[in-house]
Amino acid sequence: MAEITATTFVSLDGVMQAPGGPSEDTSDGFRHGGWSVPYGDETFGSYVVEEFARADGFLLGRRTYDIFAAYWPRITDPANPVASALNSLPKYVVSGTLTDPAWHRTTVLGGDPVAAVKKLKEQPGREIQIHGSGALIRSLFGQGVIDLYRVLVFPVYLGGGGRLFPDGAPPIGFEVTDRRAVGTGGGITALTLRPTGPAATGSYELPPEDGG
Repeated sequence: MAEITATTFVSLDGVMQAPGGPSEDTSDGFRHGGWSVPYGDETFGSYVVEEFARADGFLLGRRTYDIFAAYWPRITDPANPVASALNSLPKYVVSGTLTDPAWHRTTVLGGDPVAAVKKLKEQPGREIQIHGSGALIRSLFGQGVIDLYRVLVFPVYLGGGGRLFPDGAPPIGFEVTDRRAVGTGGGITALTLRPTGPAATGSYELPPEDGG
């Protein structure tokens, strides 16, 4: 069975909106687009290339699909591993409005997104990767369909914007299966997280003293 993995760039305060440029996503008046760009370097690029080498397909929300479809088909260099993967591998878009996608090997998944993704997981293969697609991740969070999260935490506070995880979802614990420092000066912390079930709790309180 294929695994569903989700890769996101987040700020220290959990914002994932528009990491790649000022015009990427200005919804709700967001004015800090491009906040991830100053921190990228060769180590960051190598991490991304390594990740895309694991992909057998991509699962995208409508907004991210539109951004990718406007950019990546224009990158035709076969030596570019990210463009080659995105342009050649299957792409699945969760959308109730997209009807005639022009990007090669794109399939629209309509209806209930959780049911659609569960069916997608039944096919053989390695990773079907989610990139960006915050609304899609939030709709799938806690539903047992995302097998692995790769969260790249950037050393910047933004103070507002679309966040990775939804408010009000049941608490979930994660196992950290990989941790790396990448990017300029090692300033990006790349965490690989596998959900483990309901979050555990404990206490540092001292036990009551005997004798009252």
